[in-house]
Amino acid sequence: MIRTLIIEDEPAIRKEIEWLIGKEEDLELCGSAANVATALELITRANPELVLMDIQLTDGTAFDVLGKMERIPFHIVFITAYDHYAIKAIKYGALDYLLKPLDETELQAALGKARREHLDETIQQQQVKIARSQLEKNELDLKDQIVLHTMEYLQLLQLKEIIYCKSEGSYTTFILTDKREIMVSKPLKHYHELLPEKWFLRPHQSYLINTLYIDRYVKTGYILLKDKTSIPVSVRKKEVVLQKLMNG
Repeated sequence: MIRTLIIEDEPAIRKEIEWLIGKEEDLELCGSAANVATALELITRANPELVLMDIQLTDGTAFDVLGKMERIPFHIVFITAYDHYAIKAIKYGALDYLLKPLDETELQAALGKARREHLDETIQQQQVKIARSQLEKNELDLKDQIVLHTMEYLQLLQLKEIIYCKSEGSYTTFILTDKREIMVSKPLKHYHELLPEKWFLRPHQSYLINTLYIDRYVKTGYILLKDKTSIPVSVRKKEVVLQKLMNG
């Protein structure tokens, strides 16, 4: 049995999650909490393996709970209302989350993933740190980190390590400054929405480039990067590209 806790401050949603968890034969519900203080006490006492956590609590956030812990030896699934900043932060850390109102199919998928995946406490601690940092920041920096979730591992990167991203159908390949190429099973659109517009430019539907590595724009219709890679500029993106390059 997987010892499971629910951290959720809305009584109706908490009851719904308790009911859904109760339907799972291999999950043992060990308790519920509605605020930071109670959550910390409950986690210490119950020693859970899986915690479903609302991000916004009555007296703080889920990150306040996690930030007070030396170790996070359990799988986390965050729960949030549609909050652009919270979701973006979670995506930077490549953490699992569910949107309110909860969809039972999506919950089943999140639980299945938690059952399958091996927990690496050190990596998860970094994921949480990255997500919390993004949630608390007003402005992103190229020193900020992102987590890439590949089929085999989780890769931590600083944004400045990314030269460009290339679409591979429903996958995206990251080309890095140290010559590595990392493929992840998310479309380029996901990273176009996630990576800061201040630093990343999409001159073509198949490419997203870090402007730090642009050498020049060639008027015949392509961008030359500092590593001599040529990136095409689509006709409809030409004005956007020129405006971005001229305004910095």
